[in-house]
Amino acid sequence: MYSVVRSAGVGLLTLALCNISVQAASLAASLKDKGPQLKSAGPLTFGPEGILFVGDTADAAIYALATDDQTPAPANATLKVERINEKIAAALGTTPQQIMINDLAVNPISHKAYLAVTRGQGPDAKPVLVRVGSGDKLDIWPLENVRFSRAALPDAPAATAAPTAGGRQQNPRKDSITDLAYVDDRLLVAGLSNEEFSSSLRSIPFPFQTVSKGTSAEIYHGAHGRFETRSPIRTFVPFDIAGDKHLLAAYTCTPLVSFPISALKPGTHLKGNTIAELGNRNQPLDMITYRKDGKDFILLANNSRGVMKITTENIDKSDPIVTPVPDKKGLTYDTIAEWKGVEQLDQLDKDHALVIRSKGNGALDLEALVLP
Repeated sequence: MYSVVRSAGVGLLTLALCNISVQAASLAASLKDKGPQLKSAGPLTFGPEGILFVGDTADAAIYALATDDQTPAPANATLKVERINEKIAAALGTTPQQIMINDLAVNPISHKAYLAVTRGQGPDAKPVLVRVGSGDKLDIWPLENVRFSRAALPDAPAATAAPTAGGRQQNPRKDSITDLAYVDDRLLVAGLSNEEFSSSLRSIPFPFQTVSKGTSAEIYHGAHGRFETRSPIRTFVPFDIAGDKHLLAAYTCTPLVSFPISALKPGTHLKGNTIAELGNRNQPLDMITYRKDGKDFILLANNSRGVMKITTENIDKSDPIVTPVPDKKGLTYDTIAEWKGVEQLDQLDKDHALVIRSKGNGALDLEALVLP
């Protein structure tokens, strides 16, 4: 009897594994078109099978690209490119002043780095994707034969230069996609919509089909002393809180807010839980989560307050911030003084982050740093 039951169980397990394999294979198989025509290259994130998602804000669309980059990273592989902006510029036949590195993503399989780059300025600006392999091997990724699929956002803000309260001109389309993450067969997207409450979160099933309207996101901003619905999330990470999947989202000036992923429904309105005010007069740039010595931490890079190592201890017991805050409150953090100038970061492996950071002389370096 035991052997019969065990045999049946093995058969069912084998069938289940086959189904999982077919399902996984179908993700790459869903990328049928060739030669994506990107208008811009902004936020990046990886999904399964080395699929790279690219936020194209100018097109108000997201592209899923087949990198065919699924060879595991060799042991002890290193990544370091000094003055990477100068080397990219040289490869593109231009000057460092004519390129902008918009985002960095590490392929979790191969540990190669992918960079979203803009070449040129104004209406002549062109998107470029750059790959960096072991050591300092750098190449421009040609997209002519790359398989892809595209998801257009149905309610993105118009591409217009609208004056701000201070009289400056800005294009709200540039914030239509501010960050991306792949969680449980869905692509999570932060940015702005054309709705009255324009701060938006989207949960888009993958493979792409029809994209619905986003969920409008409302937060209490302690440093401003008010509820806000129009400020976009600048960067976010998925994180489990008490067994439930959440987004931890950082906003300008710098509230940290949690949103339950299960509550992201098309066309609905969602109030986030402000769990920290990390200091005003500051712009968050990029963030990751990692585990060290049995504890989970958030690593958040900022433009004026450096890199913060934020504790998540008792995050599930955090009291929501609903009253004005002079500067800081909630989750505590340490500033990592050695990580000066970090502008982009992603997790390279369990012990290292890959960063792009400024050396203060116009040069940018790509390097792996030990997680603090």
